[in-house]
Amino acid sequence: MDLEILKYINSHNNEEAFKLIVSHYHQKIYWQIRRMVLIHEDADDVTQNVFIKIYKNLDTFKNEAKLSTWIFRITYNETINFINKNAKEKNVSFEDYTNSVANELSSDEYYDGNEIDLKLQKAIANLPEKQRIVFMMKYYDKLKYEQISEILGTSVGGLKASYHHAVTKIKEFLEVED
Repeated sequence: MDLEILKYINSHNNEEAFKLIVSHYHQKIYWQIRRMVLIHEDADDVTQNVFIKIYKNLDTFKNEAKLSTWIFRITYNETINFINKNAKEKNVSFEDYTNSVANELSSDEYYDGNEIDLKLQKAIANLPEKQRIVFMMKYYDKLKYEQISEILGTSVGGLKASYHHAVTKIKEFLEVED
């Protein structure tokens, strides 16, 4: 699919390229965002912002990175900006903001997870920002360290350490919760 999208981008047919991007990536982008912001309405808003940014920047895409990496980098940046903006408006840290959202998750009408999933979401929300992002990209999105490295601009070794620390903290959190 990416090759077909790139064909349209290279021929400056951004309308067709964008249609294919939306049809192919919408679910992936939405769930990457949803796992970070947790609330459906917020995920919808950020998803819309991501697609606006992708559309506006299609002319700037260069084949220096994979198309999916470029799209996930935009998604990551928009999501972090959204969380930081909301945390700043509430005058709290990134971690405090995500914790408060996770604690209210069970009241979200679109949340359909069970008690175990809710505990996992709370454990993930307790992680420092970088560990949280690396854990979600590796665990949920099944991205390879090399791709996460390209998206986040961090060394593979640093990512492996962050993931290891995240897993350890999640295990400790879940053991305390039981």
